Amino acid sequence: MAEQTSRAVQDYLKAIHSLDGAERMVSPLQIATRLQVRAPSVTGMLKRLADAEWIEYEPGTGARLTEAGVAEARRVIRRHRLVELFLTRVLGLDWSEVDAEAEALEHAISPRLEQAIAAHLGEPLEDPHGHPIPGRDGSIAQRDLQPLSRFTAGQRVLIREVRDDDPARLRHWQSMGLMPGVVVEFLRHQPLDDLFEIQIGNRILHVGSEGLVGLLGELAQ
Repeated sequence: MAEQTSRAVQDYLKAIHSLDGAERMVSPLQIATRLQVRAPSVTGMLKRLADAEWIEYEPGTGARLTEAGVAEARRVIRRHRLVELFLTRVLGLDWSEVDAEAEALEHAISPRLEQAIAAHLGEPLEDPHGHPIPGRDGSIAQRDLQPLSRFTAGQRVLIREVRDDDPARLRHWQSMGLMPGVVVEFLRHQPLDDLFEIQIGNRILHVGSEGLVGLLGELAQ
């Protein structure tokens, strides 16, 4: 039972962190939606996390990670993202497959194995989907990224991160060349048809705003 509780705590802390819970209050509904659980169970767990001083909790408002909660959340995130990179770079798994595998493995890896993986990979800065990997000290790169659908015609955009929880979407982006590190040039936007015309290298693509959901980037230098 202790192992299950530990895993549940880690899942909650990671979910709160992903919702910006290191900087602001996150509502129980947001947490329930992220974890795909019922709201009443979230309330009970938040009380437990507050008692253990992982979070600051205000009933009716939400939760925010304490310093200890941030450190623990980032420890789990570091392991998750290192495992994703190990599975793709070393074992050759497709980037659309590794999120679910890493979810299972992140709770079982010892600190020694974590560091062995990090050393083998050369202390990497990003996972296969472009997300920053927290350092051993819990530091994490802060970025000012925007959804690709917010950019306009004439802008060249560097894709930095992609959402990793939808395998079909990841495979589709890969087939189109929409991956971290790729520069996209926005040629035009047809609002009535909700259609973007973009160029990647010599390829010209037509993509709706829904097809860009989950892609984050910044203006290319």
